[in-house]
Amino acid sequence: MDIQRQRDQQENALCILLGRNPGSIQRGEGFAAQQVRAEVPAGLPSSLLERRPDLQFAEQELVAANANIGQAKAAFYPQLTLTGFYGFQSVAFSDLFTSASRSWQFGPAVTLPLFTGGRLRANLKITKAQYEEALAGYQKTVQNAFREVSDGLIAYQRTREFTVRQEQRTQANREAADLAYVRYDGGVTSYLEVLYNEQELFTAELNLAQARLNELLSVVQLYRAVGGGWQTGNPLVQK
Repeated sequence: MDIQRQRDQQENALCILLGRNPGSIQRGEGFAAQQVRAEVPAGLPSSLLERRPDLQFAEQELVAANANIGQAKAAFYPQLTLTGFYGFQSVAFSDLFTSASRSWQFGPAVTLPLFTGGRLRANLKITKAQYEEALAGYQKTVQNAFREVSDGLIAYQRTREFTVRQEQRTQANREAADLAYVRYDGGVTSYLEVLYNEQELFTAELNLAQARLNELLSVVQLYRAVGGGWQTGNPLVQK
């Protein structure tokens, strides 16, 4: 009963995810009977990771920090036009350092100081430190992305190998169960041997179903790690 409750609740969750009202979901073949293979193609490019949201966020943080450095450097220089008409040196630029009061004048009402103590220099140091922090964060995000992909590939390889071994074991148990029934039908053995082999087959089928589930889940995790999957002919992992 508890398994049925979990199944019904899971179906309701899937319906909501699909934009439907809660209800049952039509079923086809059993999970063990489905011939679905989660193939991971060879030669996946590392550029796939550029689509990861965390990498894009860290990249934009780095771009913004780099832009702030440019703004901090620009604050050291007066904002004026270097050239005037016909491309010659402008009057404001030629008169920039003629004043003895450490200020430059542009027009009758604008006066800006050239020197502000250490405030501009300190601001530049802060923005450079922020850039280094953003760079370190970006590098850490990239390393974490590659680690997740590596973990996903390892998980897929190991679960795939285990699934193959479990399929072989299940087939061996199935043949043993068939042989036990033939022996019982021929009067060679008791029905206890049939029950024992059928129990072993049932356990092997349960383990095989779990192994196939783990294999599919490992592909889902790898699909997520590379930022949304890849192009392939398998509809299971179609981008």
